[in-house]
Amino acid sequence: MRVAVDMKLCESHGQCVFAAPQVFSFDDEEYLVYEPEPDDALRDRVEKAAAACPVRAITLGPAS
Repeated sequence: MRVAVDMKLCESHGQCVFAAPQVFSFDDEEYLVYEPEPDDALRDRVEKAAAACPVRAITLGPAS
């Protein structure tokens, strides 16, 4: 699984951080950071994170 976040759309609402904290977090300056190729065991959480994003900045795709 590959995760991409359109940082031009992201408004740091943090819903993804709540849904999948193993993949999404904020750095010290409150910018979103994420694991672009998380373990497939986290797929459900990452899908919930993408669905919860109010600006639809998160997209999922196959692993590279």
